Amino acid sequence: MHEYMSRVRVWGLSCPGSPEEVSRARRWTRDILRGSPLAEDAELIVSELSANAILHTASGQPSGTFHLALAVSPQVIALSVTDEGGTGTAPKVEHQDQEAEHGRGLGMISAIAHRVVVHDSHGGYTVTAELLTDVGSAGGQPR
Repeated sequence: MHEYMSRVRVWGLSCPGSPEEVSRARRWTRDILRGSPLAEDAELIVSELSANAILHTASGQPSGTFHLALAVSPQVIALSVTDEGGTGTAPKVEHQDQEAEHGRGLGMISAIAHRVVVHDSHGGYTVTAELLTDVGSAGGQPR
């Protein structure tokens, strides 16, 4: 393998902070992960994180944006959404009762993903969810 080659592939997408962009983020994720059995889980995670950015941060303001990153290696698929902040508190997993209408998204993501990490990011937050891949007969491709 050439010294500058890597088995990790990384994609990025910036979206205006409007609700229509959540479906764009899902399609983008689905297109990149086409054929992977983790594509539906990844799509759900990106949808939830994108919607949270729009609903709960300055990303949803008229000139707001949110940013997605998708990294695929033979071992892991990492999905990150970075918002523009403005909430004063970091996103966190909350345990809501069955009747709650909001607040279960990160809990759902943490149940699907192997790991969920929240980082400060230039006034906003980046939430990254990692899905472990099964490297078997697919020759290193996400399965």
